[in-house]
Amino acid sequence: MSRLFTIGLITAWYSSNIGVLLLNKYLLSNYGFKYPIFLTLCHMLACSMLSYVAISGLKIVPLQTLRSRLQFLKISALGIIFCSSVVGGNVSLKYLPVSFNQAVGATTPFFTAVFAYLMTMRREAWVTYVTLIPVVAGVIIASGGEPSFHLFGFIMCIGATAARALKSVLQGILLSSEGERLHSMNLLMYMAPVAVAALLPTALFMERDVVRITISLGRNDPKFIVYLVFNSALAYFVNLTNFLVTKHTSALTLQVLGNAKGAVAVVVSILIFRNPVSVIGMFGYSITVFGVILYNEAKKRSK
Repeated sequence: MSRLFTIGLITAWYSSNIGVLLLNKYLLSNYGFKYPIFLTLCHMLACSMLSYVAISGLKIVPLQTLRSRLQFLKISALGIIFCSSVVGGNVSLKYLPVSFNQAVGATTPFFTAVFAYLMTMRREAWVTYVTLIPVVAGVIIASGGEPSFHLFGFIMCIGATAARALKSVLQGILLSSEGERLHSMNLLMYMAPVAVAALLPTALFMERDVVRITISLGRNDPKFIVYLVFNSALAYFVNLTNFLVTKHTSALTLQVLGNAKGAVAVVVSILIFRNPVSVIGMFGYSITVFGVILYNEAKKRSK
């Protein structure tokens, strides 16, 4: 029963991760709902509400309260960077296929190593830095062989990946003291409302007709509202299942599963959206994934 439960958790984690990616792509590109900021706002609203229910109501993890105004300001900064990474990722999906989006996203370790060095002057073993060469080289090769390459989409995807890495490094710096450190689910509960507060005026200003168009689409096709609500809920379950898989397995297992998840997402997206791929592009992505595996192994051995 324990093994079946773990398999079920991993399946749920894979399904929510890949599902939210594919639904984002479907809504933004195939469905014609070209409003990535508003879509991110829906995600953050769902994360705010469901986090509160899970922690205060269901007691999935103990509730941690904020201890100072400074801690709130630190979490707010993390929240802004967090929502920037999600917006950037959603914008990129308007222009890039999921397969290439995942290839670029796999370079997160490179940006994490760069920010960690620039902001903390923490040096890794030279072998660790060497493993980042195939991570970057693979994406360069994949970019040259990507039939659906779009420069703006590529820039937004790179920006989202860098923001995701910056958030993880800053989190370790800003919430380093024992009194300020928060559980990942509590941190999400506090970050999501900050993201909502930032995204709401941004969406209304930059995507002026989005509310009217959303209501109109919902009236003409009720399935659209179902897709939007389900997609928003999935955005929260990505974080929840990520925590549960780590709790019932290990962080190392999550790393291995994460490497495989990217490859599964690529295959599934190609089968569903039938976007053109090239041998060079897939070769480049394979090199990047191999580099990420080597990087994780080097980091593990250096510890």
